[in-house]
Order: sequence, then structure tokens, then C-alpha cells
Amino acid sequence: MARERDAGRASGVQSAMNDVLDQSAIDALLNAVDDDTVEISSDAVRVFSRRRLDLDAIEIRAYDFKRPERVSKDQMRALQTLHEGFARNFGASLSAFLRMIVEVKIAGCEQMTYGEFVSSLTIPTSFNLIDIEPLEGQICLELSPLIIYPIIDRLLGGNNDELFIPQRPQTVIEMRLIGQVINRALEMLSESWSDVAELKFSLAETESNPQLVQIVPPNEVVIVIGFELKMVNRAGTMSLCIPYNVIEPLMEAVSAQTWFSSKGLKRTEENEKRVEATLQSAELDVSAELANTTITLADLAGLSVGDLIVTEKPASSPLTLCIEGKRKFLARVGQIDGARAVRVERPIRPDDRV
Repeated sequence: MARERDAGRASGVQSAMNDVLDQSAIDALLNAVDDDTVEISSDAVRVFSRRRLDLDAIEIRAYDFKRPERVSKDQMRALQTLHEGFARNFGASLSAFLRMIVEVKIAGCEQMTYGEFVSSLTIPTSFNLIDIEPLEGQICLELSPLIIYPIIDRLLGGNNDELFIPQRPQTVIEMRLIGQVINRALEMLSESWSDVAELKFSLAETESNPQLVQIVPPNEVVIVIGFELKMVNRAGTMSLCIPYNVIEPLMEAVSAQTWFSSKGLKRTEENEKRVEATLQSAELDVSAELANTTITLADLAGLSVGDLIVTEKPASSPLTLCIEGKRKFLARVGQIDGARAVRVERPIRPDDRV
């Protein structure tokens, strides 16, 4: 009975050879071989033979020796998860900088050769070389002209309605403006990678023709993370190219288990200070409300210069100071250095009727 049981387990292992064997299946196969109970099929298909074979019955998988898969699937998923956080943070930072909603999301994450990555880019483009301390080597951050010039137009006061995308290298002024966007992206990269290692990203050089820049050999494996940037009426792409040999010292730390276990942000004094410092630089709209009243649409249409609008609020009563449209303080109107000003007197209490 023991031999029959071992033989049955061995035959089950043979039927699952295409799958990954666990330790129990390996032990059963070894025990069956030791007992000479494993029957080797005589009609097994051999790939290498003197006779012509029917290749339809043989499973053959193509393998490109120029593109070895050096990054595991778990590590690729971890890198994608890491940069999804970067995309959210960069989108929020860019929205605050441009004063409009900018959506940034990952479009793809794959590994390829550096030559394939460079050949897939348009010319001209914004090809930026990034130094990483304390790692050796450089990475690339590429921004498409389809999103570069709408950002520049927005920074210069335009609305992107009839924007023309020029096919030329960027001017010095345009490079300075885009440099502010890239610096914000590098800050968000440092923050996203902080759970893996303390890295400092800095802009080293900017080039319009990526084929003139070779940071690694053309057949070197790189990890390319593509992003999609959407504004109100414009959209473009951004690509982050990371050579494998640059982040190879960190690849053991960049695993799914390590990433997900350290993703939770603990409430510590350092994190609270960092959030407080970020909020301190946030800009808020402040407005003073003199008074309010109600008029008919006919009276509104008949208003002209010199007309008086009467309210029920006495002229000596304090004003209402609004923060982001919310009534927060009572203030007095005045003048300082020839300009109108208000002086905050006290916060609005729940029992105040304003």
C-alpha cells in the first residue's frame, strides 16, 4: 500500500510539472524515485532529435537574450505602488503651484533596454538628468512638450485655449520655468522613497535631444515608469527612467513585503512637525465683509455710479473677516501707508450674531 500511495503521489507530481513544485511534492517525487516506482514515459516528446518533430505538440517560449528580466514581478509591483504615492503628491503640489487642478497618475511600469527607451521619445523634448545621493549614477525624467508648453503658458498668465506647441528646443526662460516644476517633482520623489532609503534627488543637466545623452549602455536594463498629466483642457506624459545598476543596492529593500509593511505612517512628533511645516506655507484667501443686504433684480439692473446701497448694519459696528469664505474674526476698517486695511479684534464666538 505504501508503494502504491507513493506512486500515486509521484504521478500527481508529474502531471503538475508545468507549475511550481512545493516542498511536499519534491519530497514525494524523490521518495518515488528511490523506490523505483516512477514510470518514465517512452513516448515523451524530445525537442532536440534527429527526426522531424511536430512542433505543435511542444510548448516553446521565446526568450530574448538582449532583454533579461532582472527585476522580479514583486519588485515591479512594489515600485509601481511606491510611485503611485509619488503621483498623488506631485499632482497636489503641481495643482497648488499652478492654481488649477492637475491630475497625475501612472500609465505603466515596465523594464526595457535604455536604447529602446530613448528611441521611443520624441525630439525635441525635456530630457532631465537627475543625480541621486548617495547612490552612484543618474536617472532620467522626461516631460513631453504636450504638457510642458501648457504649463509654461499657465505660469505666464495664459489660459491654454489656442496654444501652439512649437517643435523646437526650449529657450533659457522656458527651461527656468520648467525647472521649478522639476524641482517639485524631485521633492516628492525624495519623500516617496523615504520609506526605503534616505535619498536626495537633484537636477544635474537638461537636454532637448535624448539621443545625445547616454547615461548607461544601450543594452542596459532600465525601469521605465510612465505618468499621465491632465490639466483642464490639456494632457501629456512624463517618464521616469531608472537604470537597474543605479538602484540595485536598494532592490532587496524594494520588495512587496517590505514596502507594504512600512507604508503605514505612524503618528510621531517628527511627522507632526513635517505636516505642520507643510501647512504653514499653504496660502489662504482672506476677505473682509463690510455688510450685506438684499435687493431686487430690477434695482440691481438700475444701479449706476453714485447710487447708495443702504444696509441695516451700523457704520460703527465691526467688520466680518472671512478665511476661505468662512467667517472667523471681527475686525475694524482703517488705513495704513495709504492703503485700506483691517485690524483683527477677536475671533467670532458661537454666540455672536454676524
